[in-house]
Amino acid sequence: MAQVEATTERIIAADAEAVFDALADYKDVRGKVLTGHFSEYEVREGGDGEGTLVHWKLQATSKRVRDCLLEVSEPTDGQLVEKDRNSSMVTTWTVTPAGEGRSKAVVVTVWDGAGGIGGFFERTFAPKGLARIYDELLQNLATEVEK
Repeated sequence: MAQVEATTERIIAADAEAVFDALADYKDVRGKVLTGHFSEYEVREGGDGEGTLVHWKLQATSKRVRDCLLEVSEPTDGQLVEKDRNSSMVTTWTVTPAGEGRSKAVVVTVWDGAGGIGGFFERTFAPKGLARIYDELLQNLATEVEK
């Protein structure tokens, strides 16, 4: 099994602190900025960054749905890590300043991929598909915080 990685990033016209706070706000903001690929969104514990437990289903393709139960941590300033209790998937969100009133948001998701021919297709196509989903989410986040 090889590790699969999907990465995307976006410059957002808002201070890094405002972007990070919105991203870490699972109670009010996160549910609003999710794309149509996410369903059954529910905050089960916490709701603001570290210590949050959140559930959703992620439909990456018409046939592939992941039931995710994510534990949120904040290992360093400007970084959120979502570890899925139901799989090896880990998503790391990093928000850093990118000049006056701007920030750079980077999202990296890694997981243990399948073996064999299925694993080949997963490593080839899944990162691009997931990057598109997260790019749309980051666009929604930008729209939210740039108001």
